[in-house]
Amino acid sequence: MKHLTLNGSLRTVGKKADVKAVRRNEQVPCVLYGAGVENVAFSINAKDLKALTHTPYSHIVDLNVDGKAYVAKLQAIQYHPVTDEARHVDFLVLDANKPVTIEVPVKIFGNSVGVRQGGKLYQAVRKLRVSGLIDNLPDELPVDITPLGVGKQISAGDLSYDNIQIVSPKATLVCAIKATRAAATAATEETPAE
Repeated sequence: MKHLTLNGSLRTVGKKADVKAVRRNEQVPCVLYGAGVENVAFSINAKDLKALTHTPYSHIVDLNVDGKAYVAKLQAIQYHPVTDEARHVDFLVLDANKPVTIEVPVKIFGNSVGVRQGGKLYQAVRKLRVSGLIDNLPDELPVDITPLGVGKQISAGDLSYDNIQIVSPKATLVCAIKATRAAATAATEETPAE
């Protein structure tokens, strides 16, 4: 999985005025927590943070907070309800020897039999939650739809990958080929020929 480096600076915690001052300086208040680490309150430049939040990919974050290095993942983010600007970010410290649960984008490829017959591809989810060691996490989950016919679907339970486990519910619909009028017409035209 791709790594992204972010630089932060420690901030004081306590008063609302402190947080407002951080935001006025185009910084986003953040907190870092996890097993074996004392909570760290810091801030990151809002423009730098967009490299993490405004992308379809997931990243492992290499945080540098005033000279201390941490390996983390984006745990939670709060946005302003009107401006959609990031207001607060939580990061979770990761251990290279323990499995990590993270969302990974789904990459659909192939030329489906059902689409060639006039069906329409419907993608239900863009990401699936997977668990695995940091070194084994992929950038994306490839899903081949070539054998998928009209009315058929692929769910999370149908997928398997080496060295990672899909932890999204097995019934989660990934994609399906929906019937359309063109597919129905093609089916009725084929029937008399048989």
